[in-house]
Amino acid sequence: MQCGQVVQGIVTLTANLTCSGDGLIVGDDGTIINLNGFGINGPGADSSKVGIGVSEDNVVIRGPGIINGFQAGVLTTGAREISIDSLILLNNQIALFFTGSPIALIQENLIRNNNIAVASHSGSGINMEKNLMDGNALAGVTFVKTTDSMVISNNIQGSQNGIFLDAQSTGNTVQLNNAHDNVVDVNNANRLGPTVNQNTFVDNNCLVSNPSGLC
Repeated sequence: MQCGQVVQGIVTLTANLTCSGDGLIVGDDGTIINLNGFGINGPGADSSKVGIGVSEDNVVIRGPGIINGFQAGVLTTGAREISIDSLILLNNQIALFFTGSPIALIQENLIRNNNIAVASHSGSGINMEKNLMDGNALAGVTFVKTTDSMVISNNIQGSQNGIFLDAQSTGNTVQLNNAHDNVVDVNNANRLGPTVNQNTFVDNNCLVSNPSGLC
């Protein structure tokens, strides 16, 4: 396996990759990437490089393993039905970045010391469960124009915004999250009433929300 390689089928890492450019690029639907306990290390969060680039559908990225030091740890562009689990994502600008991607399952990942842990722009059906997000400077979760998604049972701490949904993100459910030690733990469009953009906030364990009452 080499940095910048286009991969398809079932792919299993057998050694660490240290890359000056992109890590791996998914080249076909149905690709499964097993990190197999190894890491993909990049040139730094200030680069323009991605750890794993995905524009194909039905792709699985599975740990254990580390993705470290990219502009985006995993970048999906228009890809449907993506599953990402059991990864450690460190020191990226955005650890997991979904753009125009419907249907994703993100579960049981450790996402630490990135600028943003998970960002979705113009997505839908982004379901996040049982992830640990710690020390991501700007945000744990950021939704922009993202609909019908679920953020459930995550632990989020040490960010400016633990969970942020913009005014165009509608029909989302934020439930049973432990969000603490953030400047704002849960933020619905900088104080927009959740009935306006039809988001649901239920049983979140947090102290500071915007507007109040979301904890």
